[in-house]
Amino acid sequence: AVFLVALVGNTLVCLAVWRNHHMRTVTNYFIVNLSLADVLVTAICLPASLLVDITESWLFGHALCKVIPYLQAVSVSVAVLTLSFIALDRWYAIYHPLLFKSTARRARGSILGIWAVSPAVMVPQAAVMECSSVLPELANRTRLFSVCDERWADDLYPKIYHSCFFIVTYLAPLGLMAMAYFQIFRKLWGRQIPGTTSALVRNWKRPSDQLEDQGQGPGAEPPPRARAFLAEVKQMRARRKTAKMLMVVLLVFALCYLPISVLNVLKRVFGMFRQTSDREAVYACFTFSHWLVYANSAANPIIYNFLSGKFREQFKAAFSCCLPGLGPCGSLKAPSPRSSASHKSLSLQSRCSVSKISEHVVLTSVTTVLP
Repeated sequence: AVFLVALVGNTLVCLAVWRNHHMRTVTNYFIVNLSLADVLVTAICLPASLLVDITESWLFGHALCKVIPYLQAVSVSVAVLTLSFIALDRWYAIYHPLLFKSTARRARGSILGIWAVSPAVMVPQAAVMECSSVLPELANRTRLFSVCDERWADDLYPKIYHSCFFIVTYLAPLGLMAMAYFQIFRKLWGRQIPGTTSALVRNWKRPSDQLEDQGQGPGAEPPPRARAFLAEVKQMRARRKTAKMLMVVLLVFALCYLPISVLNVLKRVFGMFRQTSDREAVYACFTFSHWLVYANSAANPIIYNFLSGKFREQFKAAFSCCLPGLGPCGSLKAPSPRSSASHKSLSLQSRCSVSKISEHVVLTSVTTVLP
């Protein structure tokens, strides 16, 4: 189930952004990159881990003993760097929108940089992995009782390496991202986004601006200040929804990677579990922590489905094409300009009818929308 949800879900995420130009935002580019890392882990590393957990032996030989753990480490690095870039992009967009202009071109450049840096910094992981037999006398007869583990020249090296690995790929980035999202949360839910909203509210409180006094009918456009104010409200709500989804993604990532990170530090840095009497309990803990990592890959598409209306629409359209009984086959493409214009016209009429009420009532309703 984890394999299917992770593979199908993350593939649909990539297809949704690829086939819809209106979804090609900076944040979605990074989400696609995160999905690619999850697909890599799911397709290559998960089957090998499943067989190792079942047989308690490494059955894939010396070459794959280096390749598969290396790809696992690369995917972790890609995921952490991608989440870090997302947090940095959102922080600049909320706090310093004029200081750094985030563009799709820069996002693609950042993604290329992530995939250039991650394989390079994880080379030591491939270099130290070795396949050996627990029973050397059976090494030429069967691959059972073989293990794939790290072999270091000195006991000090793994302590240094795994301490740095834990700090660089988990502790430090998660701490910085938590600070960034805390500030984003305070800005979006505590006060207004820096801009013109407060000025618009002050200027709105003039009775002469009522549409009824100007003799405009329900089909007329609202005044410029009304359109700007409503656009600001819409932007605030969209940013809150995006920030909420990204914070949930980060929280799930931190929880899923916490057990394996702590266990690796205890094993590699402090030398625990070498002389344990309860080997089965230790093995069960490591197995559970491994599957939490793979569960994180399956959880991300589920989070997008529940917290992003656009991704939910694309998932529904894709499944309606493949599964009977879900209604007519939808399209993974963007809506046509005619339908968009019709929807915009209906939305405009609704806004105009609202703006015909007194300014005090309008401001009260807006305050209710943005608690």
